[in-house]
Amino acid sequence: MLKKTTLALLSLAFVGMTTAPSVHAQSKDVVDTAVAAGSFTTLAKALQAADLVSTLKGPGPFTVFAPTDEAFAKLPAGTVEMLLKPENKQKLQRVLTYHVVSGKVMASDVVKLTSAKAVSGDTLAVKTRDGKVTVGAATVTKTDVAAANGVIHVIDTVLLPTGL
Repeated sequence: MLKKTTLALLSLAFVGMTTAPSVHAQSKDVVDTAVAAGSFTTLAKALQAADLVSTLKGPGPFTVFAPTDEAFAKLPAGTVEMLLKPENKQKLQRVLTYHVVSGKVMASDVVKLTSAKAVSGDTLAVKTRDGKVTVGAATVTKTDVAAANGVIHVIDTVLLPTGL
């Protein structure tokens, strides 16, 4: 009898472990998720310089079109350094908020759009062609990176708003 009871309890414990919700990257906000990926160090540095980290760690939800370090490297020489200067904080904030859309817009929704309103107030052109999605001049290279307060779509080019 004791053997059957112990076996039943172990079976229940095992079932409980396998059906319990798992913890994924979704426990991290969009900033921590991007930092953990390792390919967004320039973006993380820019968010700090622009004082936007606490905003993007907020409740959201946010959709972030996140340029990789390679995307920042494609900018003309000196552009990143110029934007990171304290006197250019407003310009940097506009560039970074140009990459953010309010709400959680998953890839299945993005492909239905022709434009999206960025947090900066600008409108982003969205196109889907031959299975590829572009946002402005950037191609989306990875979609639906889930975060606790939104979603990240990785892009290959830094978006620069007009008039900057």
